[in-house]
Amino acid sequence: MPTAVVTGASSGIGAATARALAQAGFHVFCVARRTERIEALAAEIGGTAITCDVTDEAQVADLAEAVGPSLDLLLNNAGGAVGTDHVAASNPDDWRQMYEVNVIGTLLVTRALVPALVASGAGTLINLGSTAGRIAYEGGGGYTAAKHGVAVMTETLRLELNGQPVRVTEIAPGMVRTDEFSLNRFGGDQAKADAIYAGVREPLVADDIAEAIVWVATRPHHVNVDLMVLKPIAQAAQHKVHRT
Repeated sequence: MPTAVVTGASSGIGAATARALAQAGFHVFCVARRTERIEALAAEIGGTAITCDVTDEAQVADLAEAVGPSLDLLLNNAGGAVGTDHVAASNPDDWRQMYEVNVIGTLLVTRALVPALVASGAGTLINLGSTAGRIAYEGGGGYTAAKHGVAVMTETLRLELNGQPVRVTEIAPGMVRTDEFSLNRFGGDQAKADAIYAGVREPLVADDIAEAIVWVATRPHHVNVDLMVLKPIAQAAQHKVHRT
């Protein structure tokens, strides 16, 4: 049975992808900080729960040990956004938090698990980016900087792993409505979180992204999908969203 590691598996895209990968025949290591949630998920899908803060090097080392010497798929999904302040008014702590989770967390997990991906003989490394990693927008300086970092890290990995049996992909979603992303960004303010999607008839949902990830992961191994950008039909650009 092929194996997969999904970070940030306690909710949203991570949880949906863990379920979809299990349905596709993978044994999934469900990785996140919230033990109770990932234990419930792992029990549901027949996977393995591993409590891990991806920004903690020692915990990531424990993750690699638990996964073992061979791994077929790594999805670096853990991440998130904090705040919508303009750059000139930003809190540097918010920027540090976003960079630590989105960039350093992805770095630590990748560094720890690439040897296992290589050892599998047919590994796939997928980083969850964002359209925010492709274009700037007002109020998103810290998040766009972090996701641009993920994008260029992914491109660099593809160059550096050339010749190794590891595919490297970035999945870059646009507007995706999940339970926690916008709520976390706005510090728990449900009204502000809901306003992001107000009037948008069909934003993407976590299952849409999960299906795309599984499709990429299950192509013949000589096929490398470098970048997949997914947006709802209502979203033509970061600044242009049709609302009814």
